[in-house]
Amino acid sequence: MAGAVGGRIVVRVNGSPIRCKGNFTYNLGRPMREAVVGTDEVHGFKETPQVAFIEGATTDAADLDLEALVTADDLTVTLDLANGKTIALFEAWFAGEGSVTTEEGEVALRFEAVRGEQVQ
Repeated sequence: MAGAVGGRIVVRVNGSPIRCKGNFTYNLGRPMREAVVGTDEVHGFKETPQVAFIEGATTDAADLDLEALVTADDLTVTLDLANGKTIALFEAWFAGEGSVTTEEGEVALRFEAVRGEQVQ
């Protein structure tokens, strides 16, 4: 059965939707595994921690409080995907630079957290 796998998304910060622009990326923050290779064979793997994150862009509209956004922490950030999944960050913080482009009023977003989950 075919269905939507990409396209329309919704990002919410503490339950309030924000404008989404372009492509978003996320990572649940699970350990990254890398092979440990000896001179004789593969010995196994090591795990390195990763930060959970959601990143993309929004538009710097008149109602966007950029100051509040870039200093925000202890947030719940959710990303609703076209495929029906919802990704959530808990106790998240804004981790971007807070830079804005003037041609399209674009603000790069990056929220990071110790913990991320697929909640739906």
